[in-house]
Amino acid sequence: MASRIPQNFIDDLLDRTDIVELVDARIGLRKSGRNYTGLCPFHQEKTPSFSVSPDKQFYYCFGCGAGGNAIGFLMEFDRLEFRPAVEELAKKAGLEVPQDASPINPDIQKKQNSLFQQLERAQAYYQQQLREHPQRNRAIDYLKNRGVSGEIAKTFGIGYAPPGWNNLGKTLCATEDDEQQLIQAGMLVAKDERSHADRKETYDRFRDRIIFPIRDNRGRTIAFGGRVLGDDKPKYLNSPESPVFSKGRELYGLYEARQANSRLTQLIIVEGYMDVVALAQHDILNAVATLGTATSRDHLTKLFRMVSEVVFCFDGDKAGRQAAERALENALPVMEDGRQIRFMFLPEGEDPDSIVRKEGKAAFLARIDNALPLPEFFFDSLRQLADLGTLDGKARFSKLALKKLQPMPNGVLRQLMLDQLANLSNLSLERLLEFAPKEPSPPIDSYVDDKQPHSVRSKNNRPQIRRTQHPPRRNVRTPIEWVTLSLLHHPQFVEHLDDYPDLATTDTPGIDLLRELIQLLRANPSLNPGGIIGYWQGSQQQAHQEEIARLAATELPVKDKDRLKTEFLDALKLIASQHQEKALDYLLQKAKTEPLSEQEKKDLGRLLTKKSHLSE
Repeated sequence: MASRIPQNFIDDLLDRTDIVELVDARIGLRKSGRNYTGLCPFHQEKTPSFSVSPDKQFYYCFGCGAGGNAIGFLMEFDRLEFRPAVEELAKKAGLEVPQDASPINPDIQKKQNSLFQQLERAQAYYQQQLREHPQRNRAIDYLKNRGVSGEIAKTFGIGYAPPGWNNLGKTLCATEDDEQQLIQAGMLVAKDERSHADRKETYDRFRDRIIFPIRDNRGRTIAFGGRVLGDDKPKYLNSPESPVFSKGRELYGLYEARQANSRLTQLIIVEGYMDVVALAQHDILNAVATLGTATSRDHLTKLFRMVSEVVFCFDGDKAGRQAAERALENALPVMEDGRQIRFMFLPEGEDPDSIVRKEGKAAFLARIDNALPLPEFFFDSLRQLADLGTLDGKARFSKLALKKLQPMPNGVLRQLMLDQLANLSNLSLERLLEFAPKEPSPPIDSYVDDKQPHSVRSKNNRPQIRRTQHPPRRNVRTPIEWVTLSLLHHPQFVEHLDDYPDLATTDTPGIDLLRELIQLLRANPSLNPGGIIGYWQGSQQQAHQEEIARLAATELPVKDKDRLKTEFLDALKLIASQHQEKALDYLLQKAKTEPLSEQEKKDLGRLLTKKSHLSE
């Protein structure tokens, strides 16, 4: 890597950057299935062939072959060098680009992967306790009384932390490193004093609780929530933040919702784990919950990458109304046209768990259909603060509304809400806007320099940047490409490559990229295509970036993972076989014209033996 910015910083920056938001602000995108599409800004076209994937965090044009991650897009669209592009994204993400040019320590990624492994071990432990612990019936009875079936418990990975201070620690801590990782992951709590072995005394964070694993978008366990069975406090307990877990960015149940339906159009935000689980038990599989925090802009931005509609479900008491007000405040800045938010309030004393068990699925869905749209809730909530029957009340109403609407993106919805505000205030819109806070700066498209020779504008006035034409789109044709494509979609397949050492000496086209991809995924098997492209960002390996983008944009024709694994292994076997056939043919042909050296004779014998094994 030629980039002098540490790779772990690049990885973190890409993880914090929403490529859909970045691209949409510059060219405009439309939701199309799981991806977003638009007219390519890098070549002239009338039919959209430019696709942006929120899951893979990369873009690709099926017309000209342009592709890459958020950094690459900013470099090409804004015509920036690598470091300025990184600095621009870092500024938006609230990060400071490191000035230290020293190379990254590869152990950093390995330590993070170790945390994921420890958390997976902890999840397996808790699930085992729910099946086998002598006191498991307390947990099982609780779940049964809440109407949770064994199937739903398995889907959400629900487990049990038995009573006692050091059950998890004794089971999982074979070494001091295990203990330190579990402390870092928040599973163990270290006491202040030290033991005679100079190791910190620890105790389990979760004790005598129902355990709910919290998973990220890739299905990795990143934290846990625990619901108490006795009278201990707090009633609900979450893992603390860690290098792999941030409460303000994650949502419980989102992974499970996406597994249940890959084409979600609506998500329901509820307040607790059991609300999500109870709704799933009644075949309402699109609910998520925040993790002890208010719904943040990051939460909503994340959800709107996947769906166009979000429904908040709150208790009908005072606390529920206050939570709704906070949610509204965080929702307005992300309310772009095409997005919809509604607010549903349950009868006082009820929550989603109790109401769905009492009324059933159909009645709950009817409540969702009747939920208040954001504009209606916006004005209703303001009416509680100001009396529209008086002049000073109207003035207060207008001032509060204008202030709240100020961070809302320009668009049709914002304009309609301003029109409604003018109607309620008995003022013309022009007069009302005289008292509005200063408008935000125009979008970046307004600053594109039309005079630059390599920048033109299309008929829809979008900036078009001329570029070298890429090769036309083509399908995956070779075993090397198939293996590379499979690894991009299922990085965990990298573990099977150890059984095929001949890849190290293969000289088939595409093998250089595959070797580097293997090395990268062995160090960090959780990278998505955008992160993989970031590995070569700022280097001279432009061809690698383009090939990864092309392959990542190719859908796997095989959806079944077990079948795909079989075909992946078959492709590996074929690569090894083709390489050996080539070397064998060379030695056999040479033997016809001249004597072989001793080493060549050994190689010939080895290849003949391997050929017989591969054909078995």
